[in-house]
Amino acid sequence: MANENIEKRISELRSTLEDYNYRYYVLSEPVISDHEFDLLLKELEKLEADYPEFFDPNSPTQRVGSDLNKEFEQVRHQYPMLSLSNSYSEEELRDFDQKIRKLTDQAFEYVCELKYDGTSISLRYKNGRLDKAITRGDGTFGDDVTANVRTIKSIPLRLKGTGFPDEFEIRGEILLPFSVFDQINEERAGEGEAPFANVRNAASGTLKSQKSTVVAERKLDAYFYSLLGENLPSDGHIQCMMAAKEWGFKISPDSEKCANMDDVIAFIRKWNLKRYELPVATDGIVIKVNSLSLQQYLGTTAKSPRWAIAYKYKAEQVSTILKSVTYQVGRTGAVTPVANLDPVLLAGTTVKRATLHNADIIKNLDLHVGDTVFVEKGGEIIPKITGVDSDSRHPMAQKVDFIRNCPECGTTLIRNEGEAAHYCPNEDGCPPQIKGKIEHFTSRKAMNIDGLGQETIDLLYNEGLIRNIADIYDLKKEQISNLERLGDKSAERILKSLDESRTVPFEKVLFALGIRFVGETVAKILAHRLMNIENIEKASLEELTAIDEIGGRIAESLHAYFANPENIRILNRLKEKGLQMELDEASLANRSAKLEGLSIIISGTFDKNSRDDLKKMIEQNGGKNVSSISKNTSYLLAGNNIGPSKLEKAEKLNIPIISEEDFLKLIG
Repeated sequence: MANENIEKRISELRSTLEDYNYRYYVLSEPVISDHEFDLLLKELEKLEADYPEFFDPNSPTQRVGSDLNKEFEQVRHQYPMLSLSNSYSEEELRDFDQKIRKLTDQAFEYVCELKYDGTSISLRYKNGRLDKAITRGDGTFGDDVTANVRTIKSIPLRLKGTGFPDEFEIRGEILLPFSVFDQINEERAGEGEAPFANVRNAASGTLKSQKSTVVAERKLDAYFYSLLGENLPSDGHIQCMMAAKEWGFKISPDSEKCANMDDVIAFIRKWNLKRYELPVATDGIVIKVNSLSLQQYLGTTAKSPRWAIAYKYKAEQVSTILKSVTYQVGRTGAVTPVANLDPVLLAGTTVKRATLHNADIIKNLDLHVGDTVFVEKGGEIIPKITGVDSDSRHPMAQKVDFIRNCPECGTTLIRNEGEAAHYCPNEDGCPPQIKGKIEHFTSRKAMNIDGLGQETIDLLYNEGLIRNIADIYDLKKEQISNLERLGDKSAERILKSLDESRTVPFEKVLFALGIRFVGETVAKILAHRLMNIENIEKASLEELTAIDEIGGRIAESLHAYFANPENIRILNRLKEKGLQMELDEASLANRSAKLEGLSIIISGTFDKNSRDDLKKMIEQNGGKNVSSISKNTSYLLAGNNIGPSKLEKAEKLNIPIISEEDFLKLIG
């Protein structure tokens, strides 16, 4: 009886939390506070942990994601995901209308939908539960991103109401709201990473993240626009979408049924400017024949349906005056020019600045101060100058020449052969570089030191308390608590996080040092091949480039880093503070060269080990994990449910296919 009561309570909590999620993320009508929601979620988490026999992958608790790395399996689409033909004028739309009327004498209506600018997704539901989430891929096969999609709170894991088919697919667009996009780019800038250029790239990159916890943090959203399957609730497309709304899906509230092409064009004109008021990106309108039976009759070409077309809005362009060009210095010393403009309204926002990227862009545009310049966004969120009205230029206008000296410290800039950017080489004395390196060191992906964000680092630097990454470990409680906007609690949190950072693994410490071209992957490779900081420091250029994926540019950057006495002094201080400068015992255990020189790709699910464990075994035995099959692949380590395309490619290239048992024998 006790277990029956527990199961009943778990079921009640799941149902209640799903309803609250739906009201908050789909209807935007919250009915309880975040705190009350969290209390119910914690109760459910505890019950599920204590009674694992009642586990359900579609439970609200599974929306938080997992930290395990995973490679995506390829899955065949039951219905091909075709691309739409594009149109850019009213004349092309009328041609589209005439082509349909030549193919049928049946009366029909159109449906107009906003064309959301994100990444396409196809969801399969079985018996009212989410079964699979598949990306577009090549239209025939897509990547299985189910674990990541489960974290998106506007997507129902279990359907509401009744009347849905036993099995069906629903397709839509996964989006990143502008507000979240801006926040992510601020964080990336704080971590010394390049900002995402547009919301489409950010949404796509997030959905394909190897860690579903990252997807959960990014707060993706989704709108759905197509229902596929047998026994659908109506022959009308828009009626089917209204039914899907009742089942818990987020459907655009702005879709409209149009009697003819005149109504379609009126809809397009209405949304030309109105779309800029939306919280998410759109880049056009999709026009569809409403009748599903007529859609089936009209059929498709090899690439696109005959019953639908996309109207793409032209990128809005405005002219304004270039007031000046200023320069920003990043963590690596890269100098980026920025155009300062007379404020102008563009795509619904006031634009005052535009990126110029590098000296070549300035030269090619032949920019002069006071020029009338043309600015557009198009698919980009960051405005850019696309042209200059040289005919209206004042004869005495001053030409914009790229600066020769760093705007922050005055050091002569350098430009390496084959690179577009100019750099300030004064890495130890240039304030933005110093602060940028500290921000990178403390960032989540590196040492993950809580409380030391950009503003706090600015305060500490301006007060003369820190000048490099080692200085933060000398901070005292009173030094932090006396700063503006900080206090005892903030100081205690920072010091506690600094103390905890002493256990951060060596590969993350190596990444945190901010050595140019040494990102997370390279840091991991170096750490596992050379095992400690001393070996990396002593390695010759030849020894470094002999390591897979370590090219000459990375090797030279490492040599330059360790040749700098100031860097060695900082490293010695970090060692004294107890930071991990070598692989831990667990990583060193069972190392061998049994797979030396072998490249192995893992695909499928396994009975004895997780994919993450198998990847570690490959690395520990000197092998190399690869993510795609090529003629240089040594083995395909195949588990259950392997994607057919990988098997086909392996067989075509005569790549040996081994099982989990074979692999374990191989490494003894």
